[in-house]
Amino acid sequence: MKKGISWFSIPCDLAPEQKFDLVKRAGFDGVEVKTVRDEKELFQLKKLADEAGLEIPSLIETVHWKEPLSSDHARDREKTRETFIANLEHAARIGANTVLCVPGVMHAAASYRNVYDTALEEIKKLAVTAERVKVTLAIENVWNKFLLSPLEFVRFLDEVGSPYVKAYFDCGNSCLYGYPQDWIRTMGREKIAKIHVKGFLDYPHIIGFPKTLISDVPWKHIMDAIHDIGYDDYLIVEIKAEGGEAAEKVFHYSDELSRIIEGGI
Repeated sequence: MKKGISWFSIPCDLAPEQKFDLVKRAGFDGVEVKTVRDEKELFQLKKLADEAGLEIPSLIETVHWKEPLSSDHARDREKTRETFIANLEHAARIGANTVLCVPGVMHAAASYRNVYDTALEEIKKLAVTAERVKVTLAIENVWNKFLLSPLEFVRFLDEVGSPYVKAYFDCGNSCLYGYPQDWIRTMGREKIAKIHVKGFLDYPHIIGFPKTLISDVPWKHIMDAIHDIGYDDYLIVEIKAEGGEAAEKVFHYSDELSRIIEGGI
């Protein structure tokens, strides 16, 4: 099992080389880097990761929230599709094997059927590029009121029908409306490309995401499920390290993740 951390979980006030140095010293194996539009910046991030002895297993995008692939507006869909085509190509050029994607976003005036059908059509289009460059487009389960059960998630992936479109499973996100260990077993190793880890607090606590992995997330059951399906890829921390001791929190997250992997939590 490899330990990773999201770019957005590293203190934002550090220079890129300082971020990679901090992550390496904290004991992580890789960094999920933000997507960039400038190729020079992209290759600079790759160079800094190599110098620090770190892998870049995946890229993370944010445009899919503001202009989702399920949008009613063709121009928005086209813009986001083009962005993801570039992301997949960039990932291939720096040796990352996964690009995170949110396939659709529900809103009060939307039709679930339309969101589903539109997202499916767009992901099928992106699958062509994913297959060409041999980089997995990994769909994340997020709080977008869409693909709310593991059965529906698997159905969506099956309907896309590409070996290069899989799930980016988020353990914390799934706790609001399901059980992460059940999601993992239902999807199986064939469907899961990467796994995000974060804490989650449920009733009677204040529902939300704490600044720690130690929470109401059932890590022992999750690790049992992970071992059952034979997953041995990255577990990537997605918790923002903020405040006066932000750098120390990166070390803390690494220690917590090691304990989870070793079965100590």
